[in-house]
Amino acid sequence: MKIFTNDGLRRICDRTVEKEGIQKLDLIERAASAVSYELISRWRTSKRFVFFAGPGDNGADALAVARMMYEQGYRPEVYLFNIRSAQLSPCCLVNRDRLLQTAGENIDFIEVIQNFSPPELNKGDVVVDGLFGNGLRSPLRGGYTALVQYINSSDAYVVSIDVPSGMFGEWNMGNDRRNIIRANLTLTYQSKRLAFYFAENAECVGECKVLDLDLDSESLARTPSDFYLIERDDVHDVMRPRNPFSNKYDNGTVLLVAGSYGMMGAAVLSARAALRTGAGLVTVHAPRCGYQVLQTAVPEALFEPDLNEIVTSKIDLHRTHSVVALGPGMGCNDETLDAIHEFIMNFKRPCLLDADALNCISRRPQLLKSIPMRSIITPHAIEFDRLFGDHSTDEERLKKALDVSKLYKITIVLKGHYTMTVRPDSKIYVNSSGNAGMATPGSGDVLTGVISALIAQNYSADWSVVLGVYLHGLAGDLAAQEHGTYGMVAGDIINHLGKAIMSVMK
Repeated sequence: MKIFTNDGLRRICDRTVEKEGIQKLDLIERAASAVSYELISRWRTSKRFVFFAGPGDNGADALAVARMMYEQGYRPEVYLFNIRSAQLSPCCLVNRDRLLQTAGENIDFIEVIQNFSPPELNKGDVVVDGLFGNGLRSPLRGGYTALVQYINSSDAYVVSIDVPSGMFGEWNMGNDRRNIIRANLTLTYQSKRLAFYFAENAECVGECKVLDLDLDSESLARTPSDFYLIERDDVHDVMRPRNPFSNKYDNGTVLLVAGSYGMMGAAVLSARAALRTGAGLVTVHAPRCGYQVLQTAVPEALFEPDLNEIVTSKIDLHRTHSVVALGPGMGCNDETLDAIHEFIMNFKRPCLLDADALNCISRRPQLLKSIPMRSIITPHAIEFDRLFGDHSTDEERLKKALDVSKLYKITIVLKGHYTMTVRPDSKIYVNSSGNAGMATPGSGDVLTGVISALIAQNYSADWSVVLGVYLHGLAGDLAAQEHGTYGMVAGDIINHLGKAIMSVMK
C-alpha cells in the first residue's frame, strides 16, 4: 500500500472533487463525518470537548466536526484562531458560519483575533486539535507555539485531526518537537504519513487510526509515491506455491558464514531459519569448534569447517551457492576481519552482510565502496551508526540510508519497530508486521536466514528482502500469541515461520 506524502494526498483530494463533481466543502463534510463518528463512538455526550481550530482547512474540519457533534447532543467549546483578521480559508469561513447558524449561543464559541486567554484544561477533558494539518509549510512560531506547549502540559486527552499540529508528514529534521502537539489519538486520512513510523515521533502521534475518505480509486492508483507499507496482501500476491515436482536443488543453496567460539548459537539460528523458510540446501562455514554444535542442533544443515579452531580465518568458496550470507556471531577479531576484507575485495556477486560482518567493515570503512553492487546489508541502529556515523533519530538514519544506498548501489534494511527497506532507486518499504517481543537476542540472525532462503529460491533480491522482513515479523506475531512479548525468544520466531508462510498463501 502506498504511503502518500502530504502533497500527494492533496492532489488526490483535488482530483476526487473534480471527478465526482463535488465541492471541496463536500469532501470536508465527508472527512468531518468520519472523525465525528470516531469521537462519538468513544465518548458520551457528558464529556467536555474543547476544539482548537486553525484558520485553514484543518480548522474547517474541526469546525464541521464540532457542528456534527452538537447535532448529536454534545456541547463543544470552540476556539477559532483568526490572528490575522479575515484570513480564514474559504472552507473555514463557511464552516464557521454553519456552526454558528446551527448552534447559535448554545455553545461557547470564541474567535481569537489577538489576545487569547486559554481555557483551563483538566484530566477528564478531550482536546480536539484542528490547528494545522497537511497544509503546514513551516514550523510553528509565535503564539501558536505557546498554545501547543500549553495543551501539551495539560492532563487533557488530545485528539489530532489528520496530523498532530506542527508536524510535517514526511521529514521533520530541524523541527522543534516541543512545538508539536503530543496527541493521544491521531485520526488521519487515507494512509499514515511517513513521519508516523519514526520512533522519535511516537509520543506526538499516539494511537493512530486511518479514516477512509473513499477518495477516487484511479487517483490513488496513479499518484506516485516512493514510500510503501508492506501488508499481507502484498506478500500474498508475490509468494508462490511449491512445484510438486521440485527437488531440494531446485530450492537453492545457501552458504552461511557465521559463528565463533561462544557464539555458535547465532549460526544455529540462521541455519534453522533458512531451512524453515524453504531453502533446499544450507551449508554453514564456521570454526572447527562449531562442528558438534551445528551437527547436533541443525542436523539438516551441512557443516564446512574453517581452518581455525575458534574463529573464521578464511572464506573459500568450494562451490557456487545461490546466495552467500556473512556475519551472525562471527566476532570481530583480527583474523576474521582479514577474512571478511579478503572476501569483499574478491567476491563479485551480490551477498548479504549482517551483524559482525558489518561491525568488521565499520573498522575498515574503505571496504564500503567494494561491497558488490545489489548486495544487502541489515543493520540495526547501533550497527548503522558504527558504519555511517552517529545519528540521533530514525529520520536521520533513513535520510542517510537513502544517500548511501544510492551511492553504493546496495539495499539497506534498517531494522527496528517498523523495519524499513531502502533501495538504490530511493524506494522505501515500511514493514507492518512484528512486535516488541522480537527485540530479543538472535532475532536478527533469524532474519538473515529467512532472507537468504528466499533469495536462494529465486525470488528477486528486492522482493526477497521485503518478503523476508514481513514473514519474519509475522512469525514473531504468531509466536507472541503463544508466548507473549515478554516470553518470546528467537527460536520461537523460527518455529512459527512455516505457519507464517502458510497464512499468507491462503
